Amino acid sequence: MTESRKHLLMVYHSQTGHTRMMAQAVLRGARRVPEVEIRLKRALRAGLDDLLWAHGLLLGTPENFGYMSGALKNFLDRTYYPAQGKISGLPYAVFISAGNDGIGALTSIERIARGYPLKPVCDPIIARGELSTEILQHCEELGETMALGVAWGIF
Repeated sequence: MTESRKHLLMVYHSQTGHTRMMAQAVLRGARRVPEVEIRLKRALRAGLDDLLWAHGLLLGTPENFGYMSGALKNFLDRTYYPAQGKISGLPYAVFISAGNDGIGALTSIERIARGYPLKPVCDPIIARGELSTEILQHCEELGETMALGVAWGIF
């Protein structure tokens, strides 16, 4: 590992396993970029040190009652104030496993992200219902795109 290596943090929560499958696909894509070190963390285990380490952030959540998971909200709550002024403009992207439309979960994440402030750099992926091969392919592309953007300083 070299000092110039960039860091990509993926924080996710999964209850049924769908978001975990999406996270694994995102991770597969990100691993195609050897210049980036990737840290995959469950939301309740991720903390401020992980966030401060990152040059890019991926957030994954199921849609729970039209909102992000409580575990992802907990991560954002625990890191919000301590991260103020330290990660402004950090590039981020979102992937959501939704039973409904996923818009409530996405909107809540975007609202909080603006407060950090984080910078959205990729379209969100929202998997509605069962996961398809196409959605998992989009997740791999998201991971690779984020890793390349961080590695090349595009974001």
